[in-house]
Amino acid sequence: MSESPIDPAVVDAVLQEFSDPETGRGLKSLDQMRKVMIDGNAVEVTIGLTTYSAPLWEDTREQLSERLRSKLANDCQIAVHVVEHVRKAEPIGGIGLTAKSVIAVGSGKGGVGKSTVAASLALGLKRAGCRVGLMDADVYGPSIPHLLGVDERPTASEKKLQPIDCDGLRVMSMGFLVPPGEAVVWRGPMLHGAITQFLRDTEWGDLDYLIIDMPPGTGDIALTLSQLLPLTGAVVVCTPQDVALLDAVKAIAMFGKVNIPMLGIVENMSYFLCPDNGKRYEIFGSGGARQKAEELGVPFLGEVPIQIPIRERGDAGNTAGNYTDQESAQYFERICYSLVKNLATQRAAKPPMPSLSVL
Repeated sequence: MSESPIDPAVVDAVLQEFSDPETGRGLKSLDQMRKVMIDGNAVEVTIGLTTYSAPLWEDTREQLSERLRSKLANDCQIAVHVVEHVRKAEPIGGIGLTAKSVIAVGSGKGGVGKSTVAASLALGLKRAGCRVGLMDADVYGPSIPHLLGVDERPTASEKKLQPIDCDGLRVMSMGFLVPPGEAVVWRGPMLHGAITQFLRDTEWGDLDYLIIDMPPGTGDIALTLSQLLPLTGAVVVCTPQDVALLDAVKAIAMFGKVNIPMLGIVENMSYFLCPDNGKRYEIFGSGGARQKAEELGVPFLGEVPIQIPIRERGDAGNTAGNYTDQESAQYFERICYSLVKNLATQRAAKPPMPSLSVL
């Protein structure tokens, strides 16, 4: 092995300061630095990252490469590799749910594509490598089964409902339990009981994210959720026009009243790009949600245009196809990335947890 022109102390200083995107704490302090090899003018680093931060793995790898490059000579060869680091979720609330983040997807009114965005968000996180569950809390109008093309009935094992496995995505919905076309006519206490059962009595397993598709409007399910467990936050879906934004603001206010943090706004049906002539038509206006997000100090996660294939795939139960078509995938991938990136930024901004001493 040749004498190294690279100072190991410089490399170590960079690694000491580099944070885990899930926790915001140093990778080295968490034993997530798997290998550091210095040979001549080459340095090779292997880090372990959790599936929770899977959408950020490539970003994190590039950031560490850049930090090392900024501290070392220009002719140094730098290689950074990522492997999976297992960190199990802890039970949250008092109902036994084991998940790292629980995210509600809501809207102030129906017809804005909330369920499509919720399903696509869950599918995108799963596709990136995260462990994801999708719970359909829209008891009166459950559309998640149709969007995903699943019509199985959940089974029970050891007094636990088994979620439907949709290519690795764990799904539970009232639509699996009620015959098609049959209306659910329930008052508040029955709704509370159903949501509690879906969370407490479903064998969700160890999740990175549980995405909850909320019913439209400002009903009491948000209050039920806030009482059952600490939600990470909420995403609000709306269309660009003023009348929809008015209702979106009400939804944001509702989440605030029950102490559910706002994680961002998604603008759906942002515009229509005509496939025949390539012209952009702003049918419902455009940019209204982005502007409202800026006014309210809420993150803007991204926009989704009106695309006939997105509608066709939803009708056909093939929402997962939104990710195999790059024309639509780019919008949903951006929303997933922005959400996870914002969560990582929030964690990095928090002061580090005090270390515990053993007496």
